[in-house]
Amino acid sequence: MVLLRNFINIFKVAELKKKVLFTLGVLIIYRLGIHIPVVGVNIAKLQEWIANAGPVSGLLSYLDMFSGGALAKCTIFALGITPYITSSIMMQMLGMTIPHLEQLLKEGEYGRKIINQYTRYLTFVVSLVQSFIFAGMLERGGFVVTPGWGFRLMFMLSLTVGSMFVMWLGEQITLFGIGNGSSLIIFAGIVARFPSDAIKTVYQVMEGQLPPWKGIAILVSFVVITACIVFLEKGSRKIPVQYTRRIVGQRVYGGQSTYIPFKINTAGVMPAIFASSIMQIPLFLISFLSTKFESLRWLGMYVSPMGLVNSVLMFLLIIFFSFFYTALVFNPEELADNIKKSGGFIPGIRPGKKTAEFFNYILTRVGLVGAIYLGILALLPNIMIMALGVPFMISGTALLIAVGVSLDTAAQIESYLIEHRYEGFLSSGRITGRRGR
Repeated sequence: MVLLRNFINIFKVAELKKKVLFTLGVLIIYRLGIHIPVVGVNIAKLQEWIANAGPVSGLLSYLDMFSGGALAKCTIFALGITPYITSSIMMQMLGMTIPHLEQLLKEGEYGRKIINQYTRYLTFVVSLVQSFIFAGMLERGGFVVTPGWGFRLMFMLSLTVGSMFVMWLGEQITLFGIGNGSSLIIFAGIVARFPSDAIKTVYQVMEGQLPPWKGIAILVSFVVITACIVFLEKGSRKIPVQYTRRIVGQRVYGGQSTYIPFKINTAGVMPAIFASSIMQIPLFLISFLSTKFESLRWLGMYVSPMGLVNSVLMFLLIIFFSFFYTALVFNPEELADNIKKSGGFIPGIRPGKKTAEFFNYILTRVGLVGAIYLGILALLPNIMIMALGVPFMISGTALLIAVGVSLDTAAQIESYLIEHRYEGFLSSGRITGRRGR
């Protein structure tokens, strides 16, 4: 009852209610677009082929998981938000190497607008390339009613327009809704498959195709992994900060102690999103080459989504993007300078450069632990699938993204509720005292 009452509080805050309803409305539009098929493809034959889970179809099934089933249905939203995420990663990397882009990143809001525009252009190009590869795979597999350049151009146009529209929907959520738009669209695609996967598992247990103990073990494993993600996402290293007392006129300022929390996972769920988006590019190419050249069929088998090579690459990419994203959003020098200007210092550490070095040292040590834990959590469900024979496709990265985005969105809702003197949506965010009227 307490949780239900706190949930109702969301709709008592006018601004929060508007943001939540807007976000839900955009996600509904996105889910409706999932069911609009592209003209000229034999959908039934394609879905039957993907369901066989062969080397190449297994790759497509893995990619289909992030699109919420749009890839298997060959809809206009088949590419989803992936081209935009990929383009964002590329622009951020280029921004650290190309002087012109690096200068734009330092120019504040104006520079970010220009970078975002470049990202949109690059998204258009990436969408065209991916849709062309996908069209070639469909033609090679015999899933196209009338092959040829007419189909290819129409297919590329449909998927590219759909991808650009999904990108626009994500931007609208970020601007006018609650949470990060791109992350929520990926989240919506992942969790949309959960009910059907759960029903499929229950059906197989009832039909005797899956032993009951395996069904229970699958449920317990997912609950434990989810609990571990939630628990470790809350972990942090607290750095104490002492502020000196200052007398201004008749008032005394400062003199109090506080702390700066360094989360174990400073980068949040973004490394998992970046890693999965980057991995989709070689998977698309491998699928295309495996269908086009008979001599490369072994490649699709060798780089299986649940295989050792893919798992190791995903683990390394998550660690890399954990440090990469942390370096983008966290500046130890700037933080140390702000503390110094405010009259603060770390006990035992000299203000200024020494404090920045201390922050960098702590951030590297804590970040390494967070990156390794993030990579291990991303691989655990893969190991569980192979050990228990899970009857559906779910990657550790997808589960990590789903739980991480849920926590981030819940934290934003929490902040709105506490700001308006309501009890928090989560038990950890409840405040004491009188509620706001």
